[in-house]
Amino acid sequence: MASRILPLLFAWLLAMPAAAWAQSNPSAARVQSSPGAEDLFHEARSEAFDHHQYAVAIQTCRTALGLSPTDPDIRVFLGRLYAWSHNADSARLEFALALRQHRGYEDACIAWSDLEWWNGNDSAALSICLYGLDAHPASLELGERRARILAALHRCREAKNAIDSLLAKAPNNTAIRSLAGKIQEEAAGNKIGVSYDFVYFDREYKDPWHLASLEYSRQTGLGSVIGWVNYANRFRENGVQFETEAYPHISRSFYGYIDFGYSPQATLFPAWRTGASLYVNLPHAFEADAGFRYLYFSSSTWLYTFSLGKYYRNLWFNARCYLVPGQGGTSQSVTLTTRYYYGGADDYYMIAAGTGISPDDNSVIVQLASPHRLQTQKLQGGWRHVIHRRHIVFAGLQWLGQEYQPDVYGREWDLNAGYLYRF
Repeated sequence: MASRILPLLFAWLLAMPAAAWAQSNPSAARVQSSPGAEDLFHEARSEAFDHHQYAVAIQTCRTALGLSPTDPDIRVFLGRLYAWSHNADSARLEFALALRQHRGYEDACIAWSDLEWWNGNDSAALSICLYGLDAHPASLELGERRARILAALHRCREAKNAIDSLLAKAPNNTAIRSLAGKIQEEAAGNKIGVSYDFVYFDREYKDPWHLASLEYSRQTGLGSVIGWVNYANRFRENGVQFETEAYPHISRSFYGYIDFGYSPQATLFPAWRTGASLYVNLPHAFEADAGFRYLYFSSSTWLYTFSLGKYYRNLWFNARCYLVPGQGGTSQSVTLTTRYYYGGADDYYMIAAGTGISPDDNSVIVQLASPHRLQTQKLQGGWRHVIHRRHIVFAGLQWLGQEYQPDVYGREWDLNAGYLYRF
């Protein structure tokens, strides 16, 4: 039905010359509302928000419009009520009439775009956003919707340009910052990069460890896929690991994580590793995930993980926990991470603190082969920066205080740096 009614509504909306339109200043139109209409409008909002009586609120709005038929806020709210009541066609008619009476009215464009987005009409939602942006080019709400819809349509470069423009205007906007993080990887297309870790021990091992990685990632229609060749020099031995990750799209709210790795040197890397997680995007810029990791050295190790993340202005907070069941009980690793974004999605400083060893940290993963679950504390800092859009450099330092034998402690430092090229 939407594919038939939308072209007719747009034609009707745009057919009348601008001079023949009603009051084009929405704030002035609100002043013209009669006191009775104002009271009814507030009553309708109370019926909807406080009592969830949408049918009653619809009738109250219609009565209010009988007193002030050109009031855009009352008409847009009536359209929203129809949308919440799953009467999309009636909602479209009200939004179209509001825009016919008040050309480019921002709230009507936002509400109508949301309606089409919720109903899976992404192209229609984008057209309405663009129509609203013609009248309000500085609108952050319409701009955010445009970027999100472009990403959903897999027009990733356009989405990236749109979100970068918004970040330049409002770097502390939580919703825009959250969306930027999701769009960044999708818009990358292809990336190739290298990284290096130097790991020094003051007591546990005499020789430092050296790790290097070569990676290539590609954005596909199903999501991003990343491949690594990892090299390690540990215990005076050399070894390699081959690993791949994928982040498949499932829906607008869900995406997945799948990992698989193999190494012929089971003392330097897990002989086999795999893992999977399910991510969900939650309201108010929250994100959560839950999943598992499996490692096989000379025996199997299962780990279960969950995390909760939150964007707030130009900050990102994340708490992640790994649980490792064993004969002596369940051990755990907990890490709290904060990023401060000073530019785009790849421009940030990072600090982290926690306990235990993460199976996603290749620099120390072999220590999970030990049957003993001893105490570990860690602190980490890092930096990531984009140069001329295509070049990404990063560096970090991690400190670990480890109980490598019962009641015997040592310290470990991990210095890492790397470079990525986007194309």
